[in-house]
Amino acid sequence: MAYEPPFSISATTLNLIASISEQLGRLSALTEQAQALRLRRANQIRTIQGSLAIEGNTLTVEQITAVLEGKPVIAPQKEVQEVKNALAVYERFEHWLPGREADMLEAHRILMMGLVDGEGNYRSGGVGVMSGSEVVHMAPPANQVPRLMSDLFDWLGRTEHHPLIASAVFHYEFEFIHPFADGNGRMGRLWQSLILARWNPLFANLPIESLVHQHQAEYYQAIGRSTQLTDGAPFIEFMLQVIDETLKEQLNPQVTPQVTPQVTPQVVLNILSRYSGLDNYCLKPRSRQELQDFCGLKDRENFRKSVLKPLLDAGWLYLEIPDKPRSSKQRYYCL
Repeated sequence: MAYEPPFSISATTLNLIASISEQLGRLSALTEQAQALRLRRANQIRTIQGSLAIEGNTLTVEQITAVLEGKPVIAPQKEVQEVKNALAVYERFEHWLPGREADMLEAHRILMMGLVDGEGNYRSGGVGVMSGSEVVHMAPPANQVPRLMSDLFDWLGRTEHHPLIASAVFHYEFEFIHPFADGNGRMGRLWQSLILARWNPLFANLPIESLVHQHQAEYYQAIGRSTQLTDGAPFIEFMLQVIDETLKEQLNPQVTPQVTPQVTPQVVLNILSRYSGLDNYCLKPRSRQELQDFCGLKDRENFRKSVLKPLLDAGWLYLEIPDKPRSSKQRYYCL
């Protein structure tokens, strides 16, 4: 009989699907503006930073941007290589087919190039998932991995479940199998995003990984809970909650006196509209004071929070000296 992953669908899951679908409709209206303001690349950088941070990489969004631009970055060579590999994978994101096993192996080869032996191949030995010094999950034997992965891809190709559910099920089953010697977390999250992006292109640009990073403990707890119950439902609910929260942050920035607004296409559009001509002015690198004077703002802290930081976070402005963000010689520019 064809393989069927064990999972149930709760009322919470159905409600989350309805909420996500509604918000995707609202967000689609901002898509063209987001592309024009380079938010697609900025969100992709946030996605890469979040995914690698879960695995212990310490590079910041600014440093990853510098790597993307070919600028030198002072950081451990292994972490810089991880970033370069991830950027190379996401450059080919639109070409990967989620139902093609060969594409996954090729993506893993690029993602782990120069980091491990046997990149692009399933593991040949046993592997366990650790939490500190404790083994929380012992993956299936290596000789079972090719069959298990073939069954999983076969299921993905014929399932009629909603892509939001199917992507989370695939992600959980992938982590349970743990098919590679290393890079399983990164690959599982990448492939869920890929499955979702083939359903709705907006998912190619949403920084879901950033929120997974913020809820890292719950992420691993959801995997463990699903394994304990032999039911993917806890993990499905967790991932849909993360997606729902990501969409809400994109659409409804929360503004408080202590917190800079969440960067959405509309936030950046408001800034550019308020300070007409700022985009052309920044084609030449400018100091903070030059930008502040251009905007006609006298309060330095207000300028930093309401203009400078949102534009940097959105990937619209760039640091001329990314390794020294607080440098007195720092200047800012746009491409």
